[in-house]
Amino acid sequence: MLLDLGREEGEALGEAKVTLRLLNRRCGPLSEVTTARIQALPLDQLEALAEALLDFSGPDDLANWLAEHTG
Repeated sequence: MLLDLGREEGEALGEAKVTLRLLNRRCGPLSEVTTARIQALPLDQLEALAEALLDFSGPDDLANWLAEHTG
């Protein structure tokens, strides 16, 4: 059980790292606040964001996605 939790946390960290790199290329440099919001997303939302960013054309798309999918 503890091993599964560690594995899931590692997977989420890796997903966040790749997603942030792709977002920086697609949307330009991200603010610390935006980066922190993305790093705090659960794995399922990180995966959804990673897929959605393929359709983003700029930072407004990211802001809209975060507004719709986070509190």
